[in-house]
Amino acid sequence: MKVDNWLAALGRALLPPRCLICREQGTNGLDFCGNCFDCLPWNRSACERCALPLPTPGCCGACLRRPPPLEAACAVFLYGNPVDRLLPRLKFHRDLAAGRLLAELMIPMLGTRPRPLALVPVPLHRERLRQRGYDQALELARPLARRLDLPLLPAALRRIRHTAPQSELDARQRRRNLRAAFQAGAVPLPEHVALVDDVMTTGQTLHAAALALRRAGVARVDAWICARVP
Repeated sequence: MKVDNWLAALGRALLPPRCLICREQGTNGLDFCGNCFDCLPWNRSACERCALPLPTPGCCGACLRRPPPLEAACAVFLYGNPVDRLLPRLKFHRDLAAGRLLAELMIPMLGTRPRPLALVPVPLHRERLRQRGYDQALELARPLARRLDLPLLPAALRRIRHTAPQSELDARQRRRNLRAAFQAGAVPLPEHVALVDDVMTTGQTLHAAALALRRAGVARVDAWICARVP
């Protein structure tokens, strides 16, 4: 047994996990209880290209009319309770335990998806990274890469424009805000990568990132997202 696995097992024995939502005893070695697990808003039936929920899996009309630069998008959850309580804790309150838990919950569904050759977290601009102190997409991507045995390429993409927060803009402003916001880094890129991000709303951030990777020669870009805003 590896040392880190042995230490993790010892930690679980000495300090049994507690649910990050309700503080009841965790199950299956996670900081998450069975009752909260049963409330998870799984996004099981969705558009293959933009992850919007659909009555039956397939491709939505908008993506059929204008295919996005993402070959496929998988958002494991809808942005609802209790995911909408965990994600803000990760994104704004430095709760990295919430990020590790969300990544663990994402793994079973993502493990069934077409396997990329590497994971690329959607980066923050250096100014926002300096303010926040960490990148929430990278905090999700690290455990995903480790558990799924995939290379992690945090330097594959750079955010070269310090843009306004997307949450403050409408759809047209979001597109304009992200124009030429990303640039591929000076690292070798495989033919197939999956972008990792926390939340997908209109998809403009992921589309801009995917276009930058495609311009750098990546043939297929997928998106692996924690939660989709319906």
